Amino acid sequence: CAAADHDADAPPGTCRALVDELLPGIADDTHPRDLSEGQRLTLALAIVLTTRPPLLLLDEPTRGLDYAAKTRLVTILRGLAADGHAILLATHDVELAAEIAHRVVILADGEVVADGPTEQIVVSSPSFAPQVTKILAPQEWLTVSEVRRALDAGGGEPW
Repeated sequence: CAAADHDADAPPGTCRALVDELLPGIADDTHPRDLSEGQRLTLALAIVLTTRPPLLLLDEPTRGLDYAAKTRLVTILRGLAADGHAILLATHDVELAAEIAHRVVILADGEVVADGPTEQIVVSSPSFAPQVTKILAPQEWLTVSEVRRALDAGGGEPW
């Protein structure tokens, strides 16, 4: 991580802080070969995020991540987006797209089959819809966080 901080002109400890956030419990002296595939991919992502690029291109960033790690990644990506960083995401993880995307373009066999605001596109077909939407239809929630907010606001069941 020290090399990533140096290469990115980031303050010392920046990369390590990202690793700690994304991969809690990984010791400083852990060799990457001793990590799982998901942990190695997350380590690589932490190194890239150290640079805080203005445009972040991500290809299947949740591959190999458990739910907790995915939630931590969503928090970091939302923070970058809120700070003005553009994020272009290629994923099969509809839940991730529902959590962070403003616009979704769906491709099939190299052709655009749907393009528009996330909340419209991902509910337009059961094939594209997140599990939350499939289970709680006809409600139009896309994510677990939206359901939690509805429960908290209503003090009970959302329906």
